[in-house]
Amino acid sequence: MARRYDCSDATDRATGLREAASAVRRGELVVLPTDTVYGIGADAFTPEAVGDLLEAKGRGRGMPSPVLIGSPNTLHGLVTDFSEQAWELVDAFWPGALTLVARHQPSLTWDLGETGGTVAVRMPLHPVAIELLTETGPMAVSSANLTGHPAPQTCDAAQEMLGDSVAVYLDGGPTPDSVPSSIVDVTGPVPRLLRAGAISAEELRKVVPGLEAAS
Repeated sequence: MARRYDCSDATDRATGLREAASAVRRGELVVLPTDTVYGIGADAFTPEAVGDLLEAKGRGRGMPSPVLIGSPNTLHGLVTDFSEQAWELVDAFWPGALTLVARHQPSLTWDLGETGGTVAVRMPLHPVAIELLTETGPMAVSSANLTGHPAPQTCDAAQEMLGDSVAVYLDGGPTPDSVPSSIVDVTGPVPRLLRAGAISAEELRKVVPGLEAAS
């Protein structure tokens, strides 16, 4: 039976964050608010949990899960060949609605799906999400919807779709925006915009003037 906690209540929030962190450590799924939409998350280093996440969404391994982190410093242990331009994007837009696709450390024992040696990583601008991520470490997090359905802006909408496949729901109220994060590929010599989202190409080019648009 799924448990749900109201994060607008200080006591419920503290209990919910503790229960959510415990659930993640047990390999269970949680739903959390972010600065874009609600996400469904699992421990990034528990392959079975990531598999359950993809199954709950009705999503195949060909669409691997992004990873959310609670601090830019976490990147040092996750990615390799991270360019100066990539760090400039982090400095300018994190925490926030920018996802970076980077080469992950080959030594990492995780299985996010068919990633081709890359990881899509982001630090969200939401206090509940950051507090949970600080406690759990990196989490595989995807939008908390069934594949083909709209990404939810409320905990109610997420729970209606995902039900008891999720152990803990953290209700942070409506999310501020339904626009997904912008995605920039920083695996090559020139950053490349893969998806225009909450941060426009114009804003990104103020930091990385040579940003290429995806073909």
